[in-house]
Amino acid sequence: MRLRPRFSIALAVLAFTSLKAGITLPAPPAAKAVPVVDDYKSGDRTIPVTDNYRWLEDANSPETRAYIAAQNAYTERYLEQVKILPQVREQMASLLRVDFIGVPQRRGDKYFFVKRLAAENQSSIYLRTGLHGADERLIDANTLSADQNTSVAMVDLSDDGKLMAYGVRIGGADELEVHFLNVSTRQDTADMLPSARYYGVQLTPDGVGAYYSKFFPHEGTRVFYHAFGTPVTKDALIFGREYGGEKLGEIDNISVRVTRNGHYLVLNVGHGVPAKREDILLKDLRVANAPVVPLVYGVESRFREFNLGDTFYVDTDYKAPNHRILKAALGKPVDQWETIIPEGKDVIEQVSLVDRKLYVLRLKDVKSDLTVYSLEGKETGKIDFPGIGAGSTLSGSAEEKDGFYGFQSIVTPPVIYHYDTATGKSDVFAAVKVPFDSSAFEVKEVFYLSKDGTRVPMFIAGRKGLKRDGSERLLMTGYGGFAVSETPVWNSEYAWWIEQGGWFALPCLRGGNEYGEAWHKAGMFEKKQNVFDDWYAAAEYLIREHYTLPAHFAIRGRSNGGLLMGASMTQRPELFGAIWCGYPLLDMLRYQRFLMGRTWTTEYGSAENAADFSYIYKYSPYQHVVAGKSYPAVMFFTGDGDTRVDPMNARKMTALMQVSNGGGRPVLLHYSLKGGHSAGVSQTQLVEDYADEMGFLWTETGRE
Repeated sequence: MRLRPRFSIALAVLAFTSLKAGITLPAPPAAKAVPVVDDYKSGDRTIPVTDNYRWLEDANSPETRAYIAAQNAYTERYLEQVKILPQVREQMASLLRVDFIGVPQRRGDKYFFVKRLAAENQSSIYLRTGLHGADERLIDANTLSADQNTSVAMVDLSDDGKLMAYGVRIGGADELEVHFLNVSTRQDTADMLPSARYYGVQLTPDGVGAYYSKFFPHEGTRVFYHAFGTPVTKDALIFGREYGGEKLGEIDNISVRVTRNGHYLVLNVGHGVPAKREDILLKDLRVANAPVVPLVYGVESRFREFNLGDTFYVDTDYKAPNHRILKAALGKPVDQWETIIPEGKDVIEQVSLVDRKLYVLRLKDVKSDLTVYSLEGKETGKIDFPGIGAGSTLSGSAEEKDGFYGFQSIVTPPVIYHYDTATGKSDVFAAVKVPFDSSAFEVKEVFYLSKDGTRVPMFIAGRKGLKRDGSERLLMTGYGGFAVSETPVWNSEYAWWIEQGGWFALPCLRGGNEYGEAWHKAGMFEKKQNVFDDWYAAAEYLIREHYTLPAHFAIRGRSNGGLLMGASMTQRPELFGAIWCGYPLLDMLRYQRFLMGRTWTTEYGSAENAADFSYIYKYSPYQHVVAGKSYPAVMFFTGDGDTRVDPMNARKMTALMQVSNGGGRPVLLHYSLKGGHSAGVSQTQLVEDYADEMGFLWTETGRE
């Protein structure tokens, strides 16, 4: 059900008419301007910057809560007039309410996985004995809260499959509680780790405790040991304050892993998000009071480790922007490690070690390619994916004879395959049966030139034979940051859009990992404008090639992609008809002061530094809204459950855009009380949210 406000403030009586579908609205809720001026350093100059809506940064003040309630009432008034909305809800429900099974984790003859039945709101945790045995529900998430906005996830399994750590998450928050299930008795133990942001919870080999990494706001990550049966307040600090003479702080994220053989606790220290440097430290669990020793430390590159017995391998971009695979040697510098698989022209996206073989997933012009190698680096085979899409590497154990991999595309719902490592044969373990005729649609990849001449790939999907005369709606999404590869994956919203007869486009912008670390670095810090220029060039290509026109052009993005939406509305509003801006970063002068923002200064920089201020200020959307300018229709989407990107960004930007907009198009704030950055809300809530988004974008890109 849509969340309705419990109270509201008066709306202004002046009405205007939306340019689309005959929707009428009063003027948006009035937000008082209370100017606050900050002085920023830029070289030798001091730049004063005024913020009229600083008061909206306080999420819990009565004034802010009244503002949220009034904005939700205003958005509700708009949505009540969207004629297509009941149809969208029905169609979205048919796409989302289907049986779903996640990738299994094997322990002996037992397979653990999450599964959701079509009529259910949440996935539960299941156990299957034997690959084709009957499914038994271990944890039913649908019983954990009245509104069914509480989800569960597997966190760790003991090697014998007798003990499981699982997380319980409320709404879309990043934080979760960690519980421990005795699989034999099907009962939780008395132990529980309270709700927090965890970067790993790992059961000890002897089953008498757990190591966990916990984030403390404004302090950083700490690693503890919890002995079962003792109070959490007595947990011993293992690591996290300093190492090698360096103090570890808020941006240093420490993940923990216990190797499957139980020999080592692995500590991965990532300095920033994304990490500009990753240290790998080891603690030998076979030796009492063993010290923490470095596998690699102090090298300004990224390292991802995996092991076979006591031998460690790493996937790294050290002296290899497209990554290479090395065999580590404890106590020796990285330059003396053996190269198993050298860097190639295609970036290595994922690596796994299953049945003593290496499974290397590369991106070939952003299309997945999975190759099998021996431990000596000899190519021994391939796993072929069925067409243009996104595949995974093989999941499994270094000692087991089988594993699982997945494939999906914009027009192909996810399929999980079981793979026999001895024969190389694949069979379907689970396929999402969505009422969607994949054969009626097609995906193609094109390349276009950005402003500076850079060649950028883009995927375009639509119904076969769809005309290209500029009359059809088109939905485009993008991200461009944090070394995240945007691959052509399945999404129910995109499927709905192309089923209605629209085009869908996904440009692979700089800032991601589609072409390795060089591609990422070309879209960060002072080069962030490259991301936006890639995006605008994609839009111009699609218009020039007659896929659509600006009036029919819808765009969407969330998080860092929400920043992309903010830049779109302030830098090139004439290109687009409607914008959905989800969980966004928008006030880039202050983002680092809130929630997890400080950890992202390794991607964006910080306006608190004079050297960074000049380039951040040039693109920060909140500082570039122009009074009286015509803007596309905009829906900002966020909520109290976002504990990663502070919702103050959307609250402030909504107020500023509404008072500045001179074009008469709606500017809306859709503010959820449950939703957040992470997955976890109920399917009922998800259907409502997706329908609101698609109903808005479809309506606002229609014909006059």
